[in-house]
Amino acid sequence: MKKYFLLVLATMSFIFISHKTSSHCEVPCGIYDDELRVELIYEHISTIEKAIKQIEELEKEIPVNYNQMIRWVNTKEEHATKIQDIVNQYFMTQRVKAVDGSDQFAYDKYIAQLTSLHQLLVYAMKSKQSLDLKNVAKLMELTAVFEHSYFGEHRHDKEGEHK
Repeated sequence: MKKYFLLVLATMSFIFISHKTSSHCEVPCGIYDDELRVELIYEHISTIEKAIKQIEELEKEIPVNYNQMIRWVNTKEEHATKIQDIVNQYFMTQRVKAVDGSDQFAYDKYIAQLTSLHQLLVYAMKSKQSLDLKNVAKLMELTAVFEHSYFGEHRHDKEGEHK
């Protein structure tokens, strides 16, 4: 009985210790890097774009290398999911705060942020469903819109990109 208990305890400990999350914690630790999260979204969009182009190239080959094509499809979908995770788990759950309508400027900013985040979710989903590069362009555009509404016009960007 003691061995069984220790085995169960060890198994449960392993499961809880090895649990990996893809987003920042929800503990109010105060350690947030909003700019990094936006840069990660841009990086995921670039990866989706590359995956789409690689899939299109692989489709032209004879014989088609289906194994490599599947890898690129999986990569495209994985990075679209990562965008959705950042939008949902990081920005919508933890960073964008609900406001009432008493301050019209704050309320308009809140609505603009929610709208662009929702649209990011939709276009990340659409990028999973097709190879249309218009979805990638829309993801880039929407990320810039969100970035502007979240940080304001004067966000300092290290590389001068994505403004």
